[in-house]
Amino acid sequence: MVSFEEFPISTSNYVPGYKVVEVKGFVYGLTVRARGLGGDIGAGLKGILGGEIKQYVTMMEDSRDESVQRCIEHAKDLGANAIISLRMDSDSISQNMQEVLAYGTAVVIEKKEDNERVF
Repeated sequence: MVSFEEFPISTSNYVPGYKVVEVKGFVYGLTVRARGLGGDIGAGLKGILGGEIKQYVTMMEDSRDESVQRCIEHAKDLGANAIISLRMDSDSISQNMQEVLAYGTAVVIEKKEDNERVF
């Protein structure tokens, strides 16, 4: 997992303390995961009894992490050192498959000067 210090990511249109010096373009990372039979059985029981379905939570967390990592790799391939305006989307592909997409704008950023305003 890449840390924020190694590769800044922001859901806003800027990274606080930095200025965008070049826009590299649109980037995305996509993954598709299938629920296993065990997860479906557990989910069915939880659906009857109520409560959080931990297998699905773990699957979706892993999917989001993987899609963001793929988005970072896409941005690096373009020569970017950050991503701004990151968004996430998720949808069912079939009865037991889930798609997770991370997308944003790959940019090159530089640390701003103390007296420089950036917005």
